[in-house]
Amino acid sequence: MKSWDAIVVGAGIIGLSLAIELNKQGLRVLVVEKGEPGREASWAAGGMLCDSSVETPPGLRELATASACMYPEFVRQLEDESGLKIDLRSVGTLLFLDSQVASLRDHSPQGSYPFAVPASALAASLQDLEPALRAPGATAPHLTALYLKERCVDPRQLTASAIAAARHRGIDFSSGDQVLAVEVADGKASGVRTNTTQFSAGMVVNCAGAWAGQIGPHGFPTRPVKGQMLCVAMPRKEFVRHVVRTPDVYLIPRSDGRMVIGATSEESGFDKQMVPETIEKLRQAAIELVPEFVDAPVLETWAGLRPGTPDKLPILGATQTPGYFVATGHFRDGILLAPVTARVMAEVMTGRTPARNLNTFSAHRFSR
Repeated sequence: MKSWDAIVVGAGIIGLSLAIELNKQGLRVLVVEKGEPGREASWAAGGMLCDSSVETPPGLRELATASACMYPEFVRQLEDESGLKIDLRSVGTLLFLDSQVASLRDHSPQGSYPFAVPASALAASLQDLEPALRAPGATAPHLTALYLKERCVDPRQLTASAIAAARHRGIDFSSGDQVLAVEVADGKASGVRTNTTQFSAGMVVNCAGAWAGQIGPHGFPTRPVKGQMLCVAMPRKEFVRHVVRTPDVYLIPRSDGRMVIGATSEESGFDKQMVPETIEKLRQAAIELVPEFVDAPVLETWAGLRPGTPDKLPILGATQTPGYFVATGHFRDGILLAPVTARVMAEVMTGRTPARNLNTFSAHRFSR
C-alpha cells in the first residue's frame, strides 16, 4: 500500500499552497479532497487582499501584512510553475466607512492610511480617480473615504494555477474522498480514513475549511458562514479600476472587464442556495455606487461557505495528537493568508522554529 510523508486534507488555496510548500521541503504529499479541488470557499472568494489595520482583527494584523507583502512573489512562482496567468491588480482600494471607525487608524501600530478625509471633501479627487463612481458620501456624510494601497487577485485563476503547479511538482491528488477521521497508531497520526478507503502518512494536516470540525479525533469550532455574490459585465475594461468597499457592498474589478459584487455574511449552516432577493439587493447597492450598472448584464451568481471561528482568527499549528496539524478557520482571509500560512505551517510540520509566533492561533486556545 502506497504511503506519503504528509497528507493535506482539503484542496482549497490554503491546502494547495501548503502542499506545494511541503513538496519544496522534499516531502511526498497527497492532497485529499471531498469534491473537486478548488471549488469551495476559494472558488467563491472575492480576492481582496485586505491587510488594513481598521478592518483586520488586531491579533491577525502582523500575519496579514506579512502575507500581503509575499503576494507578488507568490503569484510569480505559481505562474512560472503552472504556465497560467493570474490577474493580480495593484490599483488600490477606495474604502468608505464610518468616520469614528476610520479615526482608529491613528492609534494603530501599523500606521495610518495614505489619506483619510471626509468623503464630501474628497469629491473632486474621487471624480478623477473613478469618474463612474457616485460617492456614497453624497447621501451619507458620516462616511469617510480612504485610499488603501491594497492588491486584489482573481481567486479562481489563483487556485487553478496552484492546482496545476502542484501537479507539475508531482503532488498526488485524491478527489471525491471525504475524510472521516485521522487514523492514529501508537499515539501518533498514521493517515486518514475516508468514505471509500484509507491513506497512510506520517503527518496529516487538516485544511478542510468549514468542514474541518467534522473530522476526528479532535473537534475544531469551525462553522460555515455563507456569502452570496454576483458578477456583471462592465461597459468596457477598466470602466471602474479600483476596488470599492462600503458598509453595504464591495466591488472588485477584473482586468477582463468583469465586476464582482459581494457579499453577504449569513449564518445558514451548510446551505449554499442562492436567494434571488438577496442577489438583487447586492445588485441595487452596486447601482447606487455606479449608476451605469443598471444595464450591466449579470454573468453569474454564486454562494460559498467561509470557515468561521468563535474569535474570528484562524486555527494554526499542532494538535494534541503528534503528527496531526491544523490550518483552517481563515474566514474572509483565506486568499490573503495563503502564502504566509503555507510558510509557517511547513516550518512547524518539518520541525523548524516558525518565523512567526503562532500561539495566538493555536487550537489549544479553545480547549482551555
